[in-house]
Amino acid sequence: MNNKVQNNRAWLLVLPMLVLVAFSAIIPLMTVVNYSVQDVLGPHARFFTGTEWFSTMLNDPALHAAFGRQVAFSLIILAIQVPLGIGIALLMPKKGWQASAVLILITLPLLIPWNVVGSIWQIFTRNDIGLMGWSLSEIGLDYNLTRNASDAWFTIILMDVWHWTPLVAMLCYSGLRSIPEAYYQAARIDRASKWAVFRYIQLPKLTNVLVIAVLLRFMHSFMIYAEPFVLTGGGPGSSTTFLSQSLTTMAIGQQDLGPSAAFSIIYFLVILLVSWVFYTTIMHMQKDKNSQGGA
Repeated sequence: MNNKVQNNRAWLLVLPMLVLVAFSAIIPLMTVVNYSVQDVLGPHARFFTGTEWFSTMLNDPALHAAFGRQVAFSLIILAIQVPLGIGIALLMPKKGWQASAVLILITLPLLIPWNVVGSIWQIFTRNDIGLMGWSLSEIGLDYNLTRNASDAWFTIILMDVWHWTPLVAMLCYSGLRSIPEAYYQAARIDRASKWAVFRYIQLPKLTNVLVIAVLLRFMHSFMIYAEPFVLTGGGPGSSTTFLSQSLTTMAIGQQDLGPSAAFSIIYFLVILLVSWVFYTTIMHMQKDKNSQGGA
């Protein structure tokens, strides 16, 4: 019988940082909640409005359209980046200097600041000096992201795939490297095909990593701001105006502190809810798989 008592005193070392992080998160959140129930006309002119701003934001057609664009963008990004990241991870070298070189090269886009990514692609897609824009024009395609909404969407999606697929690939690569060699040896003995190895060994072992990848990519894609703002400015028209840009325009451009505070709380709750649904669904699927395997 093991009577060893677990020592949790190590948590005391982490406690000050947890308190600091909680404090720095709660104060801004409470400030936003305070603004969301007031009509702020000036430093000393505020009027309690209750849930009026929340009702206004929930019934705003422009925000409904921005929400639809945001959901579409996030779903497209996940549908492309998750399978592509898995495929890249499977093709990456497992060891040697080639593995180190590929890891360094593949992480380079992640090191570039978000606003700089938008500037790079803005130049890259220009018809006069940009390699992509010039090449498409040379082959006869009428490509112009400032006039054509489809071109703008295609470019933003391509930019995000280039920038963030390496993150998914790195997470999947780490998951693949953690699979014991004994599984592969058993598969070779059974003469399993590559598809069978992927379906019954690699993919199940990647479930926890994919949960992290999906949550990270969803949260960032649903809050994307700097890259499309620099690249298209939300245009042409409002075709690439996402929720974050609408919120920034409302809070900073129009100085509508009450509505923007209510909108930001709704925005936060939507992200929290969808992330929880993602996590719960995937973990239930994993639990069902494990129970079926145990049976």
